[in-house]
Amino acid sequence: MEFATKLAWLLLAAVHAAPSAVAFAPGLVERLYGVERAGAVGLLLTHRGALFLAVLSVSVLAAFDPGARRAAALVVGISIVGYLILYAAAGALDGPLRTVALVDVAALAPLGFVIWRAAADQA
Repeated sequence: MEFATKLAWLLLAAVHAAPSAVAFAPGLVERLYGVERAGAVGLLLTHRGALFLAVLSVSVLAAFDPGARRAAALVVGISIVGYLILYAAAGALDGPLRTVALVDVAALAPLGFVIWRAAADQA
């Protein structure tokens, strides 16, 4: 079961890899989100990349440190479920934002698994 738990955490880290890369390669803002990297929106999306780097990092930490898993599940859950709620509220837009939503929907399975494992480990 521990192997599956680690794998799920690493899958959740992988989900956040592309948006994290924006922190190091701001030109990805255009490719991933269809927004010019120059200007306020590009800057905010680049900063968002740094925040996703934190989500990716806590996911990797949780893969190898069981003590970090409950807090990491909270952070990753807010990231994934929060985006899906915002996306639905915005009217399920087309384009790159739909791709993000589809990736996040796929991430619900490993997220549910790690939440279940974190709860089971605390019981």
